[in-house]
Amino acid sequence: MPVDPSIAALLTMLEQSGAPPLYEGTPEAGRAYYLSLTRDARAPEAVVPVGAVEDRTVPGAAGDLPARVYRPEGADGPLPTVVFLHGGGWVIGDLDTHDNMARNVCRHARAVVVAVDYRLAPEHPFPAAAEDAVASARWVAQHLDEFGGDDRLAVAGDSAGGNLAAVVAQTLRDDGTPLLGQFLIYPAVDAEGDYPSRVENAKGYFLEKDTMDWFYGHYRGAWEDARDARMSPLHHADLSGLPPAVVVTAEYDPLRDEGEAYGEALQAAGATAHVLRYDGMIHGFFDMGAVSPAAQAAIEESCARFGELLHR
Repeated sequence: MPVDPSIAALLTMLEQSGAPPLYEGTPEAGRAYYLSLTRDARAPEAVVPVGAVEDRTVPGAAGDLPARVYRPEGADGPLPTVVFLHGGGWVIGDLDTHDNMARNVCRHARAVVVAVDYRLAPEHPFPAAAEDAVASARWVAQHLDEFGGDDRLAVAGDSAGGNLAAVVAQTLRDDGTPLLGQFLIYPAVDAEGDYPSRVENAKGYFLEKDTMDWFYGHYRGAWEDARDARMSPLHHADLSGLPPAVVVTAEYDPLRDEGEAYGEALQAAGATAHVLRYDGMIHGFFDMGAVSPAAQAAIEESCARFGELLHR
């Protein structure tokens, strides 16, 4: 089907804005631009309501990290806890750019969400983000009484954050730390894969191939192993025993095929994986609910499916 009309209008507006593409600028400029598109453009009435929000810190691999805790409205009794890791190619993005995404997970999955602001590249190249994600999730797992209040723990993330959530799920499985589920929203799971969607959707749909190359170029640092599971979780040697997953993909997304390949690989390894492709959507649609009713419907549906894993 064609691109959702509301999102097509947004793409036209971005194209006509005259802003240079991310890959032509510095990481600092990219961070500022992303904030302008998200936090700064978010009208007060577009903020997804939740019961309470608290800024705090959690331990990372090399020191404390900013974090934000979201509690759903009308919460009564223990709830699942979800560690949420934001996207942005490991280079841009923070708690503010992804505030509404975390709120949607909190509200529609009925869970306490702990959003973690890991270290970014190129100042902190691979594997810093992965190490922070794992360290913070391990700490939350040991302090669930401070968050949801029972032993239900899950991970979630979008794009690069989906990559980190998958890495956390694999690592905590190896640690013997139980996870109830993983919510992988158009995840980047194969750094050097060759997929038709990377060609079909290489340009014109918000995330472009040149931008992906720019992200990986900043993040990879001295990394050379294309099959290192901390960078490419699809290539982990053993995908068995992983927690149930909801994997979200978008029709017009360069990452579509690798996300679906990861879902299929989980299924082949005996894990439960619900792969939800949203036609007419693009990469980033999870923060476009305010401008696209179809995007908001997809957000709510996928969060509810994730919630089903948490409340079984």
